[in-house]
Amino acid sequence: MNENTMITGEGILKLLPQRDPIVMIDKFYGIKDGKSYSALTIQPNNLFCDEGVFQETGIIEHIAQSAAARVGYVYTVKGEKVPLGFIGSVDKLKIHNLPLAGEELYTEINIIQEVFEITLISAQVTCGDKPIAECRMKIFLKPEA
Repeated sequence: MNENTMITGEGILKLLPQRDPIVMIDKFYGIKDGKSYSALTIQPNNLFCDEGVFQETGIIEHIAQSAAARVGYVYTVKGEKVPLGFIGSVDKLKIHNLPLAGEELYTEINIIQEVFEITLISAQVTCGDKPIAECRMKIFLKPEA
C-alpha cells in the first residue's frame, strides 16, 4: 500500500457516483501491485448500522464502492470521466464477522479478469486482524454515450 496516494474527504466523491448517506468508503490508499486498498470507519449513524452493528448489506456495498473507487482512481489519473458501474453478481460471499460502529474496515480489491466493460474482482475485508468478509463480484461499467 502506498500511503502517499491516500484520498479522503471530498476527494473520495470524485471517485464515486454515490453521495451521502450512501458513501461507504472514507479512505482510498491507491493501487499497488495491481491491488487497490480502501477503508471505512463505521459511524454509529451509518445507514447500514443496526443497534451499533454494521450489517451484511453495508459490507457488500462497501466492497462494491471499494471496487468503484479503484475504477474512479484509474480514470481520474488518465484524465477521463469516471464511468458508472453496476454490480452484476456477487458469489462466494462469506461473512465472517459483523463489525461494530467505531471500527474501521480495510478492504483489498484484486482484479481477476477484465473483458470489455466487465470486471471480475475478489475482495477481502478485515477489521484489525480479524476477517470480516470475502467475495467475488462482477461489475459492469456503463460506456459513455
